Amino acid sequence: MLKKTLLVLSFAGLAFAAFAQQPAIKRTPLQKTDFPDGYTTLTAIAEVPPGGAAGRHTHPGIETGYVLEGEADLLVEGQPDKHLKAGDSYLIPAGVVHDAKTHGDKSLKIIGIYVYDKTKPLATPAP
Repeated sequence: MLKKTLLVLSFAGLAFAAFAQQPAIKRTPLQKTDFPDGYTTLTAIAEVPPGGAAGRHTHPGIETGYVLEGEADLLVEGQPDKHLKAGDSYLIPAGVVHDAKTHGDKSLKIIGIYVYDKTKPLATPAP
């Protein structure tokens, strides 16, 4: 029993260490409104530090955005990877798995607009 407990604690410690090393993503909501009917529209600024990533996830609605600062590789399932830099815009269809990974030694700063089903969470992690 002691071996089993130590094994579980070891794996938990490794998982925590991996999580702790992932740079934090800062999100700043700017405006949120319940429109159109049945949907929420959210405008936010997201900042990802150098070496960071958003993580694979989906949204129950579209995401469109504009890169304010920095560079990133946008990985959208079913599409070729896209390199984004300041001044570029993007669109991710509803329900599509995607990730954004910073490129270079600068933080990525975007303004994102999400129009999503108000009965569902804004984002869901994807395997």
